[in-house]
Amino acid sequence: MSNLPELSIITVNYNGLKDTCEFIESIQKYVLSLSWEIIVVDNASRINEAVILKERYPYIITIRSEKNLGFSGGNNLGIKEAKGKYIFLLNNDTFIEEDTFNFLIERLNSNPKIGAVSPKIKFAFPPRNIQFAGYIPLTTITLRNDLIGFGEQDCGQYKIPVCTPYCHGAAMIIKKEVIDKVGYMPEIYFLYYEELDWCTQITNVGYELWYEPRCTVYHKESQSTGQESYLRTFYLTRNRLLYAWRNRCGITRWISILYQMLVAAPKNTLLFLLKGRADLAKATFKGIVAFIKLEYKLG
Repeated sequence: MSNLPELSIITVNYNGLKDTCEFIESIQKYVLSLSWEIIVVDNASRINEAVILKERYPYIITIRSEKNLGFSGGNNLGIKEAKGKYIFLLNNDTFIEEDTFNFLIERLNSNPKIGAVSPKIKFAFPPRNIQFAGYIPLTTITLRNDLIGFGEQDCGQYKIPVCTPYCHGAAMIIKKEVIDKVGYMPEIYFLYYEELDWCTQITNVGYELWYEPRCTVYHKESQSTGQESYLRTFYLTRNRLLYAWRNRCGITRWISILYQMLVAAPKNTLLFLLKGRADLAKATFKGIVAFIKLEYKLG
């Protein structure tokens, strides 16, 4: 690899050696049209997987953190080491099957206003339906939104590049100059909502975000936290409130926060209890308490 690669590919590994190996090997096999470097941040895995990965793939850069810094903190460690003009944040449970990263860079360079781009993301396992073809905006008060194309069969219905309010954290390429301007991904979230906040910051300074369908990334989906886990419920509850605190103003901020606490959280708690998931009801309550404590610290 060149000493000054065009593209820095950053992935965060947490007890995910097998997935990370498959990720690296797909990059090595298919990305032939660009100079690149791969930076793997081992985010306090139980064993030092950075050492194992470096032995298997001597050409990659590995960073070992003895503390789990969360999704944003792990990516930020990698960004600080990156030498590329373009920074591509990719989940370690993704892979590719074509040499199409150049289309993402082409989209970035098509307009100086474009700051970051996400590819089409499809689920890795059959029937390989679409996971992401753009986002719709978060609602002002309830802070809900949808992934465009989620769960749909790919029949070419999302083949036109479009501006999107947010990029997808699993696969997001960003100009280095944009990071220099807006700063690193906010680490206060630890897990969930950090990329939405970061994208909001990017658009607030005048950049656009785009979806580019000529590149497809396959995603095995989260294997570390589960879809209905205590950890996921806790951080989604806390961080939705935190996003409102950081990105809404005036009376809208307080209405949104009160909605989350007095409407959404009680509703979710009741649904969890009806499912026999007292642990998730507890996680919801703990998420609210954690936000209140954090809000107090932030002033």
